[in-house]
Amino acid sequence: MKKLLVLSFCLLCLAPHSFSQEFNVMSYNIKYDNVSDTVNNWNDRKTAMVALLKKHNPEFIGMQEVLHRQLMYLDNALENYTYIGVGRDDGKKKGEYSPILYNPNTFKLLQSNTFWLSKTPDKISVGWDASMERICTYGLFEDTASKLKIWVFNTHFDHIGIEARKNSATLILEKIAALNTADFPVVLLGDFNLTPIEKPIRLLQNKLNDALEISQTPLEGPKGTFNGFNVNAPMEKRIDYIFTKRFATNKYQHIDERLPNGKHISDHLPVTTILIRQ
Repeated sequence: MKKLLVLSFCLLCLAPHSFSQEFNVMSYNIKYDNVSDTVNNWNDRKTAMVALLKKHNPEFIGMQEVLHRQLMYLDNALENYTYIGVGRDDGKKKGEYSPILYNPNTFKLLQSNTFWLSKTPDKISVGWDASMERICTYGLFEDTASKLKIWVFNTHFDHIGIEARKNSATLILEKIAALNTADFPVVLLGDFNLTPIEKPIRLLQNKLNDALEISQTPLEGPKGTFNGFNVNAPMEKRIDYIFTKRFATNKYQHIDERLPNGKHISDHLPVTTILIRQ
């Protein structure tokens, strides 16, 4: 009986820690496959990109600027991942995706969708003063071990439209609130084309945690995330982010890994962090 009581006590003590699972997430603008680019061509970058992704092995990868042919290459090369998302030009395969790649062995997809960053988010559309269609893809996932659920959103804000970026931030927060009625943990990944001091980022930080700001360890890597394929310039411009809700974070990193010739793998650095379920 004493042994049973001790065992029961130990199990009770361990139970809360089973809900503190750590896992890695990444946001990565991979630069669209511009066939006329002879200097930083996709075919010269894609093998190194796959190697980087396999090395860091995140559970979720939110990508931006992904054309269908790039997505098919990555889907075939990354055996442990599948994806959700659609092309922004037709809601199918045309134009850039903002896909979410995930490991189906550890997370089960429960639902997913894509909406447009515009006044008519359920229709293919250009929002406000944006230069082109912009989208946000999201999914509700269940941890196959713990059965805990998590919302993951991935987006790419317009690079020109000031009103578009501001309203896109508001729209995404409204979507999160409308979908997440059960108050599950949330991750928002993306290239926001905004620096930390700009108002839409401040708006997001008011409702969600900037994972870098709450990281238990200092930033690893350069201060910025955009390199423009310039191999010598200091990277100071941070425009790629990971936002969270109901997670602690650790080891926030801007990964500056390069091709053997010293060139960048993309014009953005991948951003990654370890999430700890609170």
